[in-house]
Amino acid sequence: MNQHLRSQSIPFIDVGAQRRRLGNSIEDAIARVLAHCQFINGPEVTQLEADLAKFCGARHVVTCASGTDALLMVLMAKGVGRGDAVICPTFTFCATAEVVALTGATPVLVDVDAATFNMDVESLRRGVATARRRGLKPRAVIPVDLFGQSADQDAIGVIAQAEGLFVLDDAAQAFGASYKGRRLGTFGLATATSFFPAKPLGCFGDGGAIFTDDAELAAILRSIRVHGQGSDKYDNVRFGLTARLDTVQAAILIEKLKIFDDEIAARNKVAARYARGLGNIVTVPHVVAGCTSTWAQYTIRLPEGVDRDAFAAALKAQGVPTAIYYPRSIHQQAAYRHFPVADGGLPVSERLSADVIALPMHAYLDEATQDRVIAAVRDAIST
Repeated sequence: MNQHLRSQSIPFIDVGAQRRRLGNSIEDAIARVLAHCQFINGPEVTQLEADLAKFCGARHVVTCASGTDALLMVLMAKGVGRGDAVICPTFTFCATAEVVALTGATPVLVDVDAATFNMDVESLRRGVATARRRGLKPRAVIPVDLFGQSADQDAIGVIAQAEGLFVLDDAAQAFGASYKGRRLGTFGLATATSFFPAKPLGCFGDGGAIFTDDAELAAILRSIRVHGQGSDKYDNVRFGLTARLDTVQAAILIEKLKIFDDEIAARNKVAARYARGLGNIVTVPHVVAGCTSTWAQYTIRLPEGVDRDAFAAALKAQGVPTAIYYPRSIHQQAAYRHFPVADGGLPVSERLSADVIALPMHAYLDEATQDRVIAAVRDAIST
């Protein structure tokens, strides 16, 4: 590979390529909002909610200001608070546990499966027992559909029903994925997602949404997102948030949703090509039979003995960026170290935090560029 090519840095996520594909549609969508000037709860918000419901099959969609707000709003709507326990995986972004702590409840952190990176159901069982032993009331479980693949919805649902928990699915990285032929957004009591720009379906700022088939819950969520509003803005019937999705962001997402299926298919082609090119030298991601992934990240595990920092530096020298999701699991972070963990500890998550690394992944990663990534990984492992 010549030096000039090696010096050209590859985008980790190429938002610009998507922007070029969409052409003038984004400008036109924003222009329509600028023309009617309904910047809060404009008609595009209602349209987006209908489009999202049609896309995933949920009966009700409530858009909001972020994926974090989406999770928090559901917990608030269900009255989760002090003395309650919510079971969360530790190998994920902190927001999953953060929202639990913000309600005054206690996140109980459990381990994940080494192959899928998603919640381990036996650790979930132990987490519920741990909560009860500590005098907490288990109220909910928040499985995370990590890196784009659904958690084991059936197994988690069985445990939740037996233990009297509601399921709040954290699909911040996986909206558009499916589990046994059903798209995420239709499992458990509710599903939360994020439209952060780096997500598979992302806007041009912060945004999120909640999906549910429960009409009463949807009505409460719509109240919570506007300060707990009742009949009007000066009739506040509960505590709430400022958690609305801006109309401009809704307009952008309407246009992006039109090409989302194409992008999911393209991401899966990229993932399959990575697996063919790297499957014999690193541990590549495993997609469970009956599931599909949106490949929010393409996370590999390095062989034992390979120095991750040196590996990342070797790729960077060839213009290939990497990222680590997550160098510290939630229970290893200062703000969360005092929260309980499931009996038996969290050994898988701790191993994953020590050896995972993510490669460039997006719908516009062409074969020549991907070949550069594959070659760089192989070179770094073999030296």
